[in-house]
Amino acid sequence: MDDSSEPGTLREKAYASFTRHLLARDLRPGQFVSQRELVAFTGLPLGAIREIVPRLEAEGLLTTIPQRGMQIAHIDINLIREAFQFRLFMEREAVALFTVNAPDAELARLRREHEEMLAHALAQAATPEMEAKAQTIDWAMHDTFIDALDNEIIAKAYLVNSVKIRLIHQERFRIDGRVVPVMREHLTVIEAMESRNPQKAVEAISQHIDNARRLALQI
Repeated sequence: MDDSSEPGTLREKAYASFTRHLLARDLRPGQFVSQRELVAFTGLPLGAIREIVPRLEAEGLLTTIPQRGMQIAHIDINLIREAFQFRLFMEREAVALFTVNAPDAELARLRREHEEMLAHALAQAATPEMEAKAQTIDWAMHDTFIDALDNEIIAKAYLVNSVKIRLIHQERFRIDGRVVPVMREHLTVIEAMESRNPQKAVEAISQHIDNARRLALQI
């Protein structure tokens, strides 16, 4: 029997589809949406959508408002402060451990990837394709630190927060026009990790995250 029809699988597919559409800006912060509209977006059964609503509410991605329906989370000052504080707590510890434990080859890969992107950005005018690639590199480095912890509880909590962080990025300050400074900040973090000095690496990632937080709060 095809396991794609199993309730648990459908729930996970519905959740993944919801977050994918959210990050693709098909669903916008503050937008009201019905369960049937989510069925249309995801292509999954109404039952699966109903089952993920409590999870989305618990994670702060959705709010049910009586008489009006379901509302996608607002991007407000409180969300920005809380999401970045959570990110800072998680990534400081993750980077400290990564600095000590990461193989030299992994650090070399990160440096090569960022130097190539920086050189590309300095050599020509930014294009949407370049900025999309830079954004992927940006997010992937942060995910790498958390993945290296090999802790499922932390990974799941970080994933929920990363959806909020990425929504904040999209609404408040996209990487568009900022490829060079972002790559340089990342290279500062990588250089600190290459020194195998956890305190130096923590200071570098803290500065990078604080810069992003301040950009988000400016608007």
